Amino acid sequence: MDAVDATVEQLRAQCLARGASGIQALARFFRRLDRDRSRSLDAGELRRGLAELGMALGEAEAEGVCRRWDRDGSGTLDLEEFLRALRPPMSPAREAVIAAAFAKLDRSGDGVVTVDDLRGVYSGRAHPKVRSGQWTEEEVLRRFLDSFDSPEKDGQVTLAEFQDYYSGLSASVDTDEEFVAMMTSAWQL
Repeated sequence: MDAVDATVEQLRAQCLARGASGIQALARFFRRLDRDRSRSLDAGELRRGLAELGMALGEAEAEGVCRRWDRDGSGTLDLEEFLRALRPPMSPAREAVIAAAFAKLDRSGDGVVTVDDLRGVYSGRAHPKVRSGQWTEEEVLRRFLDSFDSPEKDGQVTLAEFQDYYSGLSASVDTDEEFVAMMTSAWQL
């Protein structure tokens, strides 16, 4: 294992230690570091950010990590690609059941789940806050969708965001059979 892979494994371990939302938390942290909103970090920004997380990287290591995921030759680390690389590997069975749950939500079949898609699958009328008049059914569906959405909360959830949400949870379930059974039950697949 080279130094870049070792660094990624350390970050992955830190994410998993934070539970199911670990990658989402790291995504929020990295976006905070991205002061120019370029959706990428240079080696210096990466080093400073990892130092805040207690991971001291040398300049050469940080540059190596950036080079590994520099898809466009810009010399920077694309945040989305890097976060996807951090996601713990999942077996084909786990990926398939996550995709099936996503497909159930994506009623329009356009590759993104919106509140309109959710209306075709779920009703928020029985939610206690709707029944009490505090929230509308639309608010319930939006908050449900937001739990899977990226930190920007654009009202659309992609399969990648859905997979990110389940990646930490997947890592905490020992067998494929248990994970598939849990997802099948939770999403009534």
